[in-house]
Amino acid sequence: MKTRISLLLLLITLFCLTGCGSAKQTIELMPFIHQQMDLGPRTPGSQAHAQFITQTTAFLEEAGWSVQSSAEKFRGKTVQNITADRGAENTDGKWIVIGAHFDSRIQADQEKIPANKHQPVPAANDGASGVAVLLGLAKTLPKLENQHITLAFFDAEDQGNLMGWPDWCLGSQLLAEQYGKLERKPDAVIVIDMIGDANLNIYRERNSDQALTDELFSLAGKLGYSKQFIDQPKYSMQDDHIPFLNQGIPAVDLIDFDYPWWHTLGDTADKVSETSLQAVYNVLFQYLTNQ
Repeated sequence: MKTRISLLLLLITLFCLTGCGSAKQTIELMPFIHQQMDLGPRTPGSQAHAQFITQTTAFLEEAGWSVQSSAEKFRGKTVQNITADRGAENTDGKWIVIGAHFDSRIQADQEKIPANKHQPVPAANDGASGVAVLLGLAKTLPKLENQHITLAFFDAEDQGNLMGWPDWCLGSQLLAEQYGKLERKPDAVIVIDMIGDANLNIYRERNSDQALTDELFSLAGKLGYSKQFIDQPKYSMQDDHIPFLNQGIPAVDLIDFDYPWWHTLGDTADKVSETSLQAVYNVLFQYLTNQ
């Protein structure tokens, strides 16, 4: 009798680990932060920016993704997004896009010392953190039946309110316009931005699609991340999700805007937490693998 009970408990445990969406994955994500920081600020037009595109394209292709990246003129600026697709042939299933911007802000305009305002932001959290999670997903996601997954690396998100730059979020505007012309559009777009802060506080973003927000925050709670995903509305952000919403595509912005080093020279790798990166990575991994 005891043997049968033990076997039953084992089967229940295995079922929950594989089928209940509660098993957490483990992958080191901080190396992806350091790889970006070693390049220097990835400001548009810089050598570091070009090197990031080359290295990331090679990494994604080696991981088995179909990669597209070409420089295009958009609103008077050169923009080069990177998109990595898997399962594009699965036209009957869901098409889910996970996106993050990779550019660094050209000027640290939130610095208190005037001389520092003209230096580029290192962008460890505001840029590199979201990219690190995307690269982790690229490395670990299994091939999913009946799903089309796109990992989108947005260029030129963080240059708004600077002389010579027409707007924020140029890369996502460009991609959203391209998707808007398709007969089949994505079913969901999830943007991750500034998600590496050691004191991670991701609130419900007010402009985001409510149903998609509900799903993600419910999943985060089930995974034990209620302290990081705070189930209350707070900010209304002008971020990379807005262009997709404007195209009628459900989109959500996962962002921690309570970050003291935003657009300053203090946005360095020591401010980024592996634990925070893991929380967002796990929520997205489980979301994608349990559709």
